[in-house]
Amino acid sequence: MVGRTVTHEVSVVRVLPLDPPDAWELLVDARHHARWIPLTRVDGPPPGLGAQVVAVSGPFARRGAPGLVDRMQIDRFEPPAGDAPGVAVFIKRGPLLLGEARIEVAGAGPGRSRVTWSERVHLVGPLPAAVTGRLLAPVLRGMLRFALGRAVLEVAGTTNRRGNA
Repeated sequence: MVGRTVTHEVSVVRVLPLDPPDAWELLVDARHHARWIPLTRVDGPPPGLGAQVVAVSGPFARRGAPGLVDRMQIDRFEPPAGDAPGVAVFIKRGPLLLGEARIEVAGAGPGRSRVTWSERVHLVGPLPAAVTGRLLAPVLRGMLRFALGRAVLEVAGTTNRRGNA
């Protein structure tokens, strides 16, 4: 990240019942995140290096209303290959949040992936990044736990339906 500012990092790890390529495809496509993050819509192209993503959060954001805007660009996009984990880095470009989000997907045994979603984010404005990053950390940690928890439930439900079909 250009002019990297030290802020507080939060990280959440979950195991998904998917092979790494399938977990990668699901989690790195930010358009799926709207299913897991309440009151949020996500717009953008399919994921890839340089892709621009815009997430809008607010009470009526899913209905097209304005809200808090989070503009991101995928700055690193390396899908999992063999035993090497996949890594995607989303650079937060404002107007309210700056920093980065990182999703890493690694194998965790047959048909399983270990997903690590971390964020190092701070607010735009006059307060130091270290202060606003520390203030945002509990909210971000809760959001990451909730989002990955819902992703795990979604995948487990899909897996169960396939197994029962």
